[in-house]
Amino acid sequence: MLQLNYIRQHVDLVKERLTVKHFADIAAVDRIVSLDEQVRRLKVETETLQAELNAVSKEIGMLMGQGKKEEAEQRRAVVSEGKSKIQRSTEQLGSLEKQLYDEVIQLPNIPHVSVPVGKTPEDNVNIREVGAKPDLHANAVPHWELIKKYDLVNFETGVKLAGSGFPVFKGRGAKLQRALVQYFLDYNTAAGYTEYMPPLVVNETTAYGTGQLPDKEGQMYHIGVDGLYLIPTAEVPVTNIYRDEIVKENELPVKMTAYTPCFRREAGSFGSDVRGLNRVHQFDKVEVIQLSHPEKSYEVLEEMVAHVEQLLQSLNLPYRILRLCGGDMSFTSALTYDFEVYSAAQKKWLEVSSVSNFETFQSNRMKIRYKDAAGKTQLVHSLNGSSLALPRILASLLENNQTETGINLPAVLHPYFGAASI
Repeated sequence: MLQLNYIRQHVDLVKERLTVKHFADIAAVDRIVSLDEQVRRLKVETETLQAELNAVSKEIGMLMGQGKKEEAEQRRAVVSEGKSKIQRSTEQLGSLEKQLYDEVIQLPNIPHVSVPVGKTPEDNVNIREVGAKPDLHANAVPHWELIKKYDLVNFETGVKLAGSGFPVFKGRGAKLQRALVQYFLDYNTAAGYTEYMPPLVVNETTAYGTGQLPDKEGQMYHIGVDGLYLIPTAEVPVTNIYRDEIVKENELPVKMTAYTPCFRREAGSFGSDVRGLNRVHQFDKVEVIQLSHPEKSYEVLEEMVAHVEQLLQSLNLPYRILRLCGGDMSFTSALTYDFEVYSAAQKKWLEVSSVSNFETFQSNRMKIRYKDAAGKTQLVHSLNGSSLALPRILASLLENNQTETGINLPAVLHPYFGAASI
């Protein structure tokens, strides 16, 4: 959530940056400023009236002590009328504050100045492309055929158990999933991230804190009876661990990592974009999250990008890094880098990670703060990234490393999988 002080002091800048995100209701900024002025003016009027009533109340006591009952009664009438005014003002103030809050939470985060202008994925900026695209043998096939050939994943059983988009991993497929998760966690903890194992369901307050509500409620599975949501990513529960807390400045950055299954109701399309593991409703992902000092968050962002990049390099997968344009960014992000790996059998790029800086947008909702050297309470910056999302990583590993006789695995996975190939 954007800070009111910032909106008030940078009205034109906020409007200009929101147009980069193609936010349709720019007039909302003016409504927010107007409501904020009304709220602040009414607060001053109410506080002034309360101070006057307090003074009159003291005067009543003095008049009673002097035996001036008639004058005291006149003052009591003034107090009674003033209390009625305060009650009306308080009710009006509550209504205005709710209107203001409802307007502010609909504003997306404003994009960083380096965010490219654009509306679609085609407008994203290719920062760099690394690794040679493999030349596959003549009989190479996409991963959905490989997993059938080697009996790694059963989609039909998943449909029977839950529905479309819930794959069942079995045998060496399940073992490879476990190997990837363990390798990713070891890689992250070796870089100083503390591992967490959070709940897979969250309450409404937690989903609101990271910006899933009210923006993405249609993408989450909702447990209506209990008012809980299945998590779309570990970012949601893990970032909220520090909700309503004040972190010591010398403890920043806070570095956290977690493996969780993730659940997304997002509507699929037809064709190869959703075949196999390309788009599923339940998938495994390892996440990295940092809470950073505001002055260092963009250094931290670059560090996290390098961290994910080195992880992809260790898997010997060709990849590219994109800086997302304003129209392709999430509601909460100030700057996002996407990682895509090349799928040789499908002959296309597959997104496997997003690394984002949210600045104070999430921490303002969650009230995650620190005290600076002057003792003043400030909001931290929050960042997160996929390190990594497994479905498309697995798809690319299978496709890019297939041979006539099997699938060769990258060396870093040999000790985790217990073999060099499938």
